[in-house]
Amino acid sequence: MKKLVLSFASLCLVLSIYSCRETKEEKVEVEVEEMADDTGDAIEDAVDDAGDAIEDAANDVEDEIEGNDDN
Repeated sequence: MKKLVLSFASLCLVLSIYSCRETKEEKVEVEVEEMADDTGDAIEDAVDDAGDAIEDAANDVEDEIEGNDDN
C-alpha cells in the first residue's frame, strides 16, 4: 500500500511539473513579440532621425535664401 501511495504521489509530481513548463510555441511567440517591438522601435527612431534631418536641411536652405549664412 505504501508503494502505491508513493507511486501515485510521484506520478502527480511529475505530471504537475510537466504541465507547468513553457512550451516551444510560447517561447517562439514571446520572441516574435519582442523582435516586433524592437523593430517597431528602430523604425520609429529612424523616422524621427529622418524628420530631424529634413528639418535641419530646410532651416539651412531658409538661411541661405535669407542670407543668414554663417560662412
